Amino acid sequence: MTQTAIPYLLMRGGTSRGPYMNRADLPDDLDQLAEVLIAIVGSGHTLNIDGLGGGAAVTTKVAMLSKSNDDWADVDYFFAQVSVTDKLVDFKPTCGNILSGVGPAAIEMGLVSPQDGETNVNILAVNTGARVAASVQTPNGDVSYVGDAQIDGVPGTSAPVALRFMDTVGGITGAFTPTGNLTDTINGITVTCMDVAMPMVIARASEFGLTGYETATELDENKAFFERMEAVRIAAGEKMGMGDVSKSVAPKFGLLAPANQGGSVAARYFMPWNCHPTMAVTGAQCLASCLLTPNTIADGLADRSNETPAKVTLEHPSGLIDVLVDYEIGADGFALNSAGLVRTARKIASGEVYIPKSVWSGN
Repeated sequence: MTQTAIPYLLMRGGTSRGPYMNRADLPDDLDQLAEVLIAIVGSGHTLNIDGLGGGAAVTTKVAMLSKSNDDWADVDYFFAQVSVTDKLVDFKPTCGNILSGVGPAAIEMGLVSPQDGETNVNILAVNTGARVAASVQTPNGDVSYVGDAQIDGVPGTSAPVALRFMDTVGGITGAFTPTGNLTDTINGITVTCMDVAMPMVIARASEFGLTGYETATELDENKAFFERMEAVRIAAGEKMGMGDVSKSVAPKFGLLAPANQGGSVAARYFMPWNCHPTMAVTGAQCLASCLLTPNTIADGLADRSNETPAKVTLEHPSGLIDVLVDYEIGADGFALNSAGLVRTARKIASGEVYIPKSVWSGN
């Protein structure tokens, strides 16, 4: 055999897709693991023609699962973002859309025993330390992918996967506002730097001469905007204590504008070198937190709810996403308890993926 076989599930999680694998089937060393994931995805080609990737950042993601030693969690979820063309792997962030498939995948892999009706799976996102409780539909002890739940950006309907995110504040930087300020001015652009589920740099679309209602394609074609945005993102990364982020997908970038489709606010999320076709689950939590926090760049864009939990509806390029935010406003400002979302997932394929033995000969 000139190739190494590695078991995998190919799953859609939320509005993303990628291989879900048992961490025990992969190398321990992160440098070697990165080479293996590059080969699996086929990074280095715009179409990922020699791997499982789909030529877009939302289809070059990898979930690696294992039984957890944590007292609370059932499963450890280790995430990797593989670049489409640059043969880079980023282990810093997590992904909430891919996380939507972790509960079903853990049951399919035998890491969690299913219950009859509904199975609760407690997940530790090891990249950031977030804890996520997932409720998976398991009639007769089998994972169901059939139901009436619909999410914008995915055709058809499926069984709902209810997610409740906890311990998401400061997962990467250690702080809710990593710069110590609710707003900063960088290269003439006023931004809010916030770390909730995902560290982000958030600005008003109008600061860049945009409406905030542009399509993902229109934004991707606006090279002048991306040059300005990336310069702000890199400088903000330094101020957030994240060092040189020029080759890291974190912090992500977000734009806000007044709602025009019946939501709370219009939002565009960048991954960061192109616009997300829908909305990241992690980014949705950070943007919702920014909207609910006084004295951020979101002031005046929407009426803040005085109720908790508050439902924040973000308008994204493909529709809407709802975030249910359980929070408090006290003497120390905004305090997030948890954020809830409903997503869907589907198993697409299972079997073995092959990589050259020259990359890795296996355990």
